[in-house]
Amino acid sequence: MAISLPKGFSFAGVHCGVKDDPNKLDLMLVVSDTPATAAGVYTQNVVCGAPVQYDRAITPSDAVRAVVVNSGISNACTGERGLRDAQTMATLAADVCDALPEAALVMSTGLIGAFLPMDKIAAGIVAAAESLDTEEYHFIAAAKAMMTTDTIHKVSSRVVPLAGGREARIAGMAKGAAMIGPNMATMLALVITDAALSPATAQAQLKAAIDDSFNCISVEGHTSTSDTVLLLANGQAVPKPLAGEDLKTFAAALGEVCIELARAIPADGEGADHLITIEVEGCADRDAAMAIAKEVANSALVKTAVAGADPNWGRIVSAAGYSGVQFDPTGVSLEVNGTPLYKNGAPVKFDAETVSASIRENRDTHIRLTFKEGAARLTFWTTDLTAQYVHLNADYHT
Repeated sequence: MAISLPKGFSFAGVHCGVKDDPNKLDLMLVVSDTPATAAGVYTQNVVCGAPVQYDRAITPSDAVRAVVVNSGISNACTGERGLRDAQTMATLAADVCDALPEAALVMSTGLIGAFLPMDKIAAGIVAAAESLDTEEYHFIAAAKAMMTTDTIHKVSSRVVPLAGGREARIAGMAKGAAMIGPNMATMLALVITDAALSPATAQAQLKAAIDDSFNCISVEGHTSTSDTVLLLANGQAVPKPLAGEDLKTFAAALGEVCIELARAIPADGEGADHLITIEVEGCADRDAAMAIAKEVANSALVKTAVAGADPNWGRIVSAAGYSGVQFDPTGVSLEVNGTPLYKNGAPVKFDAETVSASIRENRDTHIRLTFKEGAARLTFWTTDLTAQYVHLNADYHT
């Protein structure tokens, strides 16, 4: 699938030695030809990484030129030295653009509590600067350099038709496979566009897009120290800040890119055999739908039932019941992969083997819970829980 890359950005991904394996990229650099508007949304974990603290103090901004990311070490729980290292990374990346340090943003992902090898990081930024290019190959290399336990790089793009025959482009990259649980969900993402946005608009549009994407995914419900989503808008294709119908069109496309990237994270969940899509409908408000979806998504019993291809409707319905949301239990209905298992508060007859086969033989499992409290609805994505997930995380060095 071809990626529609925005104008005025260049990309690089290199191996600098943060990871031991020389075949694994571990540092990426993205540079805008001109100062870009930047917005950011970050983890709500009180224990957060130094890059999160650094970027949070800068965004939103109208003067960002570069984003530098390393994988392998998260630079989290590293005290004053970690903050200095994040500042140094930003300064080195900004130097590539002949810009001030605050013109660069930083992200790090990997082991918590380890210090960055700054000599390797510095050399990596120089190497990345020397290999910057506008081609898709380099965009994908940058995406791969963000990966830790991911098995595949995650990218998405859209062409946005605007009034007067104009076009803008949006492209994004993300990483994440475990320690996934909003708010946000361990994950990093960078979205770029050649449309122009004011800082306030960029921040508002990014937050809205994340609410229905990166804040609607979970693998095991563990909120990371490093979660960051950044949006850069440089106006190279559409120099006047978007407004009105053009902004609505852009917002819809931004939402699609974020959903595609977010959904790819649990789809690549560590040790997962199934991507589970949970649709909750008919709630009094969005908060109620979110609370129910999260309880179902994070239930070990629901996740293991899907891993075992067991259409155990009782686990799903009871998870909704302890979500803290008040609802009429006689108005609850449940479908799994399109088959009704429970309707208006009572079980219905179904062929258990047929439903079991539909789970076992497909990677995607669809759970639909319907209530009769209102019109609010929400879609949430999670994974099953397998023995392989336990082995991977029991053996993972922290």
